[in-house]
Amino acid sequence: MSARSVALVALERIENGAYSNLVLPALLRGTGLDARDRAFATDLVYGTVRRRRALDFLLTPRSSQALARLEPVVRAGLRMGAYQLVDGVPAHAAVGETVSAVAGIAPAARGYVNGVLRAVARAGPPWPWPDGNEVDALGVRYSQPDWIVSMLLAQFGEVTARAVMATADRAPGVTLRVNPRRATADSVEAELVTLGVRLERGRLVPDALVATGLGDVGALGAVRDGRATPQDQASQAIARLVAASLPLPREGARCRVLDIAAAPGGKTTAIAELTDDVLVVAGDVNGSRVARVGIAAARLALPGVALMVADGRRLPLRPASFDAVLLDAPCTGLGVLRHWADGVAELAARGIVPGLAVILVGEHPASSVYVASKGAAAREAGIAERTLRFPAGLSESEILATVDLLNHDDAVETHSVASAATTKGMPSPRQ
Repeated sequence: MSARSVALVALERIENGAYSNLVLPALLRGTGLDARDRAFATDLVYGTVRRRRALDFLLTPRSSQALARLEPVVRAGLRMGAYQLVDGVPAHAAVGETVSAVAGIAPAARGYVNGVLRAVARAGPPWPWPDGNEVDALGVRYSQPDWIVSMLLAQFGEVTARAVMATADRAPGVTLRVNPRRATADSVEAELVTLGVRLERGRLVPDALVATGLGDVGALGAVRDGRATPQDQASQAIARLVAASLPLPREGARCRVLDIAAAPGGKTTAIAELTDDVLVVAGDVNGSRVARVGIAAARLALPGVALMVADGRRLPLRPASFDAVLLDAPCTGLGVLRHWADGVAELAARGIVPGLAVILVGEHPASSVYVASKGAAAREAGIAERTLRFPAGLSESEILATVDLLNHDDAVETHSVASAATTKGMPSPRQ
């Protein structure tokens, strides 16, 4: 199969409800595509999904049938072809190769797809995007729904809102966390460079490796054998802050960390990698998601991880039994839309949920709850950016009361535990 054929199959499945981050890697592993074609297929899938509103704006007036009434594979093919045209792929390749890919699945649609895509190719560049700063015009240009555009304009003003949307509209790199128990950032970096991967070091976490030009990140040897793990820098930074805050272990006992909503296990495994003599208890309300944490810990050969299926609102634990507690509570995901190609469609399907708060609590005096609340809604509610400190020995009921407050406060829209950290100022974990 060609890169376009693989991408089209993935996009058709996404049209039918599959998640891009699950369906695409599985398809790529079953192909013989080289690294360049795997990266191209990846860009086609994520770019087409991310730019859906803008692409539909170009396709709708040039299609004799409503896009919603087309077969999923035809609709996916039109969007994939339009994405290539907008992205600068020459028209003969963008149209001809896409038509061939669609015809391989739906031969009767060949002429229709060819006609629509050729009409789009004649429209630009420059592309006829709507002018003006109205919400719907900005929504088309940045391929965001009107409610997100309105929220960002109200919260940040036009200049910053446009910058945020422009960033969300660009494909992100993949950030890798290097396992210090098995490798160094230098050794993994050198290995990936020989494979043609473009890398730069992280700004927030100096040892993080930000890669571009990857296809299936799970196919990398460093990831397969546990020397590296995909994880965003902000998530890595939180794990480092937890590890750095732990006290020296008591004689004959390990430090204890509770990760309440741990799945899929990125922060749990990062803490276990960073810190000796630690037991990280990873809990989640869903048993299958807890199993994913176990799989991640096994890949990394981390013995200091224990699994627990439990509701974070009713923990079966004694008060003050951990040195640190981490809660990365369920949230809208708006802060990571750039990394979540399906995010807009998923949010529309399930509605908006309350904002996210990150909580660190423990038995020692440095225990804190960090909440960063921004925007007009937070200010009107009397919530300013703040750090709350709790006394040693915080009880379970007090923890849960705080969690409940934060998770039901719609004004808490964004979070930042590591907002004050810089490349030079990030604390090192205790070894």
